Amino acid sequence: MTKILLTRHGHVDGIFPERFRGRAELALTKKGVAEAEALAARIARAWKPAVVYTSALQRCVVTGTIIANLCGAKAIPLEGLMDIDYGAWQMRTHEEIKAEAPKAYRLWRTSPQRVRFPDGESLQDLVARTADVMRLVLERHPTDTVVMVAHDSVNRAILMQFLDQPLSAYWRLIQDPCTLNEIDVDGDEIRVQRINDTSHLG
Repeated sequence: MTKILLTRHGHVDGIFPERFRGRAELALTKKGVAEAEALAARIARAWKPAVVYTSALQRCVVTGTIIANLCGAKAIPLEGLMDIDYGAWQMRTHEEIKAEAPKAYRLWRTSPQRVRFPDGESLQDLVARTADVMRLVLERHPTDTVVMVAHDSVNRAILMQFLDQPLSAYWRLIQDPCTLNEIDVDGDEIRVQRINDTSHLG
Protein backbone atom coordinates (compact mmCIF):
# COMPACT_ATOMS: atom_id res chain seq x y z
CA MET A 1 0.00 0.00 0.00
CA THR A 2 1.14 3.54 -0.81
CA LYS A 3 0.28 6.20 1.74
CA ILE A 4 0.27 9.70 0.26
CA LEU A 5 0.53 12.65 2.63
CA LEU A 6 -0.52 15.51 0.38
CA THR A 7 0.11 18.99 1.71
CA ARG A 8 0.37 22.59 0.62
CA HIS A 9 3.22 25.03 1.17
CA GLY A 10 3.20 27.44 4.10
CA HIS A 11 1.85 30.98 4.11
CA VAL A 12 3.15 33.45 1.51
CA ASP A 13 2.28 37.03 0.60
CA GLY A 14 -0.56 37.11 -1.91
CA ILE A 15 -2.93 34.73 -0.09
CA PHE A 16 -4.79 37.61 1.63
CA PRO A 17 -5.80 39.74 -0.22
CA GLU A 18 -5.96 36.99 -2.77
CA ARG A 19 -3.85 37.06 -5.92
CA PHE A 20 -3.49 34.63 -8.80
CA ARG A 21 -0.04 33.54 -7.60
CA GLY A 22 0.61 30.67 -10.00
CA ARG A 23 4.22 30.38 -11.16
CA ALA A 24 5.45 33.51 -9.35
CA GLU A 25 8.33 32.85 -6.97
CA LEU A 26 7.22 33.78 -3.45
CA ALA A 27 9.14 33.26 -0.23
CA LEU A 28 7.52 31.78 2.85
CA THR A 29 6.64 34.40 5.44
CA LYS A 30 7.65 33.90 9.08
CA LYS A 31 4.14 32.50 9.59
CA GLY A 32 4.70 30.14 6.67
CA VAL A 33 7.96 28.82 8.13
CA ALA A 34 6.27 28.22 11.49
CA GLU A 35 3.44 26.37 9.74
CA ALA A 36 5.93 24.18 7.87
CA GLU A 37 7.76 23.35 11.11
CA ALA A 38 4.50 22.40 12.83
CA LEU A 39 3.50 20.20 9.87
CA ALA A 40 6.93 18.57 9.80
CA ALA A 41 6.70 17.76 13.52
CA ARG A 42 3.30 16.16 13.04
CA ILE A 43 4.43 14.03 10.11
CA ALA A 44 7.62 12.97 11.91
CA ARG A 45 5.61 11.88 14.98
CA ALA A 46 3.22 9.67 13.03
CA TRP A 47 4.98 8.44 9.89
CA LYS A 48 8.34 7.59 8.33
CA PRO A 49 8.17 8.95 4.77
CA ALA A 50 10.49 7.44 2.20
CA VAL A 51 10.67 10.68 0.19
CA VAL A 52 9.25 14.18 -0.01
CA TYR A 53 8.22 15.31 -3.50
CA THR A 54 7.71 19.04 -4.01
CA SER A 55 6.74 21.54 -6.66
CA ALA A 56 9.86 23.22 -8.03
CA LEU A 57 8.65 26.61 -6.76
CA GLN A 58 10.59 27.78 -3.70
CA ARG A 59 7.61 28.04 -1.36
CA CYS A 60 7.12 24.30 -1.80
CA VAL A 61 10.82 23.43 -1.91
CA VAL A 62 11.42 25.19 1.42
CA THR A 63 8.33 23.63 3.05
CA GLY A 64 9.33 20.22 1.74
CA THR A 65 12.94 20.58 2.88
CA ILE A 66 11.81 21.41 6.42
CA ILE A 67 9.69 18.24 6.44
CA ALA A 68 12.41 16.11 4.82
CA ASN A 69 15.12 17.26 7.25
CA LEU A 70 13.04 16.42 10.30
CA CYS A 71 11.94 13.05 8.86
CA GLY A 72 15.36 11.97 7.60
CA ALA A 73 14.17 11.85 3.99
CA LYS A 74 15.18 13.52 0.74
CA ALA A 75 13.23 16.36 -0.88
CA ILE A 76 12.90 15.99 -4.67
CA PRO A 77 11.23 18.60 -6.93
CA LEU A 78 8.80 17.42 -9.62
CA GLU A 79 7.78 19.74 -12.45
CA GLY A 80 4.34 18.14 -12.59
CA LEU A 81 3.52 19.54 -9.14
CA MET A 82 4.01 23.16 -10.27
CA ASP A 83 1.13 25.51 -9.59
CA ILE A 84 -1.39 26.15 -12.36
CA ASP A 85 -0.22 28.64 -14.98
CA TYR A 86 -2.53 31.65 -14.71
CA GLY A 87 -0.88 33.28 -17.72
CA ALA A 88 -1.84 36.96 -18.06
CA TRP A 89 -3.68 36.84 -14.72
CA GLN A 90 -0.59 35.88 -12.71
CA MET A 91 -0.04 38.05 -9.60
CA ARG A 92 -3.12 40.15 -10.40
CA THR A 93 -5.57 40.47 -7.53
CA HIS A 94 -8.97 38.85 -7.77
CA GLU A 95 -10.57 42.26 -7.42
CA GLU A 96 -8.57 43.56 -10.41
CA ILE A 97 -9.60 40.68 -12.66
CA LYS A 98 -13.20 40.84 -11.46
CA ALA A 99 -13.35 44.50 -12.49
CA GLU A 100 -11.39 44.10 -15.73
CA ALA A 101 -12.89 40.84 -17.04
CA PRO A 102 -16.12 40.25 -15.10
CA LYS A 103 -17.53 37.56 -17.41
CA ALA A 104 -14.30 35.54 -17.43
CA TYR A 105 -13.90 35.90 -13.68
CA ARG A 106 -17.49 34.84 -13.01
CA LEU A 107 -16.98 31.79 -15.24
CA TRP A 108 -13.89 30.84 -13.23
CA ARG A 109 -15.88 31.05 -9.99
CA THR A 110 -18.96 29.20 -11.27
CA SER A 111 -17.78 26.81 -14.03
CA PRO A 112 -13.99 26.45 -13.62
CA GLN A 113 -13.91 23.46 -15.98
CA ARG A 114 -14.77 25.83 -18.86
CA VAL A 115 -11.88 28.25 -18.31
CA ARG A 116 -8.49 28.53 -19.97
CA PHE A 117 -6.47 31.37 -18.51
CA PRO A 118 -5.21 33.86 -21.12
CA ASP A 119 -1.76 32.60 -22.22
CA GLY A 120 -2.00 29.95 -19.47
CA GLU A 121 -3.43 26.56 -18.54
CA SER A 122 -6.85 25.02 -18.03
CA LEU A 123 -7.98 22.61 -15.31
CA GLN A 124 -7.80 19.86 -17.93
CA ASP A 125 -4.07 20.60 -18.37
CA LEU A 126 -3.58 20.56 -14.61
CA VAL A 127 -5.37 17.25 -14.14
CA ALA A 128 -3.40 15.63 -16.98
CA ARG A 129 0.00 16.49 -15.51
CA THR A 130 -0.97 15.68 -11.92
CA ALA A 131 -2.29 12.31 -13.11
CA ASP A 132 1.17 11.67 -14.60
CA VAL A 133 2.74 12.56 -11.24
CA MET A 134 0.46 10.15 -9.39
CA ARG A 135 1.27 7.33 -11.81
CA LEU A 136 4.98 7.95 -11.27
CA VAL A 137 4.66 8.06 -7.47
CA LEU A 138 2.53 4.92 -7.25
CA GLU A 139 4.89 3.01 -9.57
CA ARG A 140 8.00 4.06 -7.64
CA HIS A 141 6.55 3.59 -4.16
CA PRO A 142 4.14 0.64 -4.03
CA THR A 143 4.71 0.10 -0.29
CA ASP A 144 5.99 3.48 0.94
CA THR A 145 4.71 6.55 2.71
CA VAL A 146 5.27 9.57 0.46
CA VAL A 147 4.90 13.28 1.24
CA MET A 148 3.88 15.58 -1.61
CA VAL A 149 4.15 19.36 -1.15
CA ALA A 150 2.23 21.30 -3.77
CA HIS A 151 -0.27 24.13 -4.24
CA ASP A 152 -3.94 24.85 -3.62
CA SER A 153 -4.96 24.18 -7.24
CA VAL A 154 -2.68 21.15 -7.61
CA ASN A 155 -4.01 19.53 -4.45
CA ARG A 156 -7.60 20.11 -5.54
CA ALA A 157 -6.84 18.45 -8.89
CA ILE A 158 -5.25 15.42 -7.21
CA LEU A 159 -8.05 15.06 -4.67
CA MET A 160 -10.75 15.28 -7.36
CA GLN A 161 -9.11 12.35 -9.13
CA PHE A 162 -8.90 10.22 -5.98
CA LEU A 163 -12.49 11.12 -5.05
CA ASP A 164 -13.73 10.50 -8.61
CA GLN A 165 -15.21 13.99 -8.79
CA PRO A 166 -15.75 16.13 -11.91
CA LEU A 167 -13.77 19.30 -12.54
CA SER A 168 -16.88 21.31 -11.69
CA ALA A 169 -16.32 20.23 -8.06
CA TYR A 170 -13.08 22.26 -7.91
CA TRP A 171 -14.40 24.90 -5.51
CA ARG A 172 -15.89 22.35 -3.10
CA LEU A 173 -12.43 21.40 -1.83
CA ILE A 174 -10.53 23.73 0.51
CA GLN A 175 -6.75 23.54 0.87
CA ASP A 176 -5.29 25.75 3.58
CA PRO A 177 -1.53 26.43 3.91
CA CYS A 178 0.34 23.43 5.37
CA THR A 179 -2.85 21.37 5.48
CA LEU A 180 -2.68 17.57 5.62
CA ASN A 181 -4.54 15.20 3.29
CA GLU A 182 -4.03 11.47 3.78
CA ILE A 183 -4.73 9.00 0.97
CA ASP A 184 -4.11 5.24 0.98
CA VAL A 185 -3.80 3.47 -2.38
CA ASP A 186 -3.78 -0.33 -2.29
CA GLY A 187 -4.07 -1.65 -5.83
CA ASP A 188 -7.52 -0.64 -7.08
CA GLU A 189 -8.69 0.39 -3.61
CA ILE A 190 -8.43 4.07 -2.67
CA ARG A 191 -9.22 5.36 0.80
CA VAL A 192 -9.16 9.09 1.51
CA GLN A 193 -8.55 9.19 5.25
CA ARG A 194 -8.48 12.96 5.81
CA ILE A 195 -8.87 16.20 3.82
CA ASN A 196 -7.63 19.68 4.78
CA ASP A 197 -6.65 18.71 8.32
CA THR A 198 -4.93 21.70 9.97
CA SER A 199 -5.23 20.59 13.60
CA HIS A 200 -1.42 20.74 13.96
CA LEU A 201 -1.56 24.51 13.33
CA GLY A 202 -3.94 25.26 16.21
